[in-house]
Amino acid sequence: MVREERRYDIDWVRVIAIGLLLIYHVAIGFQPWGIMIGFIANKQPWESLWIPMAMLNIWRIPLLFFVSGMGVYFAMRKRNWKELLLERAGRLLVPLIFGMVAIFPISVYIWQLYYNFETTYQPAPGHLWFLGNLFIYVLILSPLFFFLKRNENGKVGIGVRKILSHPSGLLIVVVAFIAEVVLVNPRPYELYAMTWHGFFLGLLAFLFGFCFALAGRSFTDMIVKRRWVFVALAIVLFAVRVTYFKMNAPGYFLVIESNCWILSVLAFASKYLNRPGKVLTYLSQAAYPVYVLHMIFLYLGSSLIFPLEIPAPVKFILVLLFTVGGCFGGYEVVRRTIVLRPLFGGLRLGSAR
Repeated sequence: MVREERRYDIDWVRVIAIGLLLIYHVAIGFQPWGIMIGFIANKQPWESLWIPMAMLNIWRIPLLFFVSGMGVYFAMRKRNWKELLLERAGRLLVPLIFGMVAIFPISVYIWQLYYNFETTYQPAPGHLWFLGNLFIYVLILSPLFFFLKRNENGKVGIGVRKILSHPSGLLIVVVAFIAEVVLVNPRPYELYAMTWHGFFLGLLAFLFGFCFALAGRSFTDMIVKRRWVFVALAIVLFAVRVTYFKMNAPGYFLVIESNCWILSVLAFASKYLNRPGKVLTYLSQAAYPVYVLHMIFLYLGSSLIFPLEIPAPVKFILVLLFTVGGCFGGYEVVRRTIVLRPLFGGLRLGSAR
């Protein structure tokens, strides 16, 4: 089997997913329930934002887990299991620990000041919970992954490619996620951070992401060929969720819609974004520091802009611009400071490998 060249589309999907996460977090500040989950909330809500937020919320985090599993497959092409664990520890555990003690507490401090609460030092994973899950998945699944990699051109690898080269093979993926949601019964489905639902859903997405990459062109060609079917199904299912279920669809329904959105993104990215470029190089390097830093600038921007007497949509744009500007400014400092680079994963997690 001929090994594939670098998958730039995977790099792009990771960048896009981080961008959507940032936009979604800004939008939380305009929901009346934002303060209940630890965000600074604008006094004037913009509740209609919940419609696009609800569309994104069932697949934006699972997509990151899928892409992370795909990234591990490519990382294993030139690493043994010891090298993989050491490399992932540097890229995941170091930023997680640093973020727990030095990043998340700053955002909590800003939140406490804004609401005139007693200021305390509160180290915790916060928004960086995702990194801890990823490292656990690597520990749990690396024996299986290396077995699959060793047998890539044997019966096992051929079997994976054969199954995932046909649309019926996707039923296995969907059934696995439906089983998870039935057994765990999450309330709500979209609550991923530091929950058993988020852990097991992420584990499945990580595993299947690896298998998607292992299947290679046979899988990619299959989803690209049917990309319009996936996106049409996703749109129809979302419309049904809004109109018929009134945003309260059962878990199995959300699983099917989520997977349709994810397959659509992977397919369109493979078709149109699998090419290098200076913009991708910069954004893929910046994605990880932006993810680590964004809550500080989001909270700071919210605390400065929310008290202003201007319409909520204008505040949304201003907070988003402030957050993006602050994050990329922070990235420029990090990438120019040798001692800071390891604390942000060596500025490499933005790429797929």
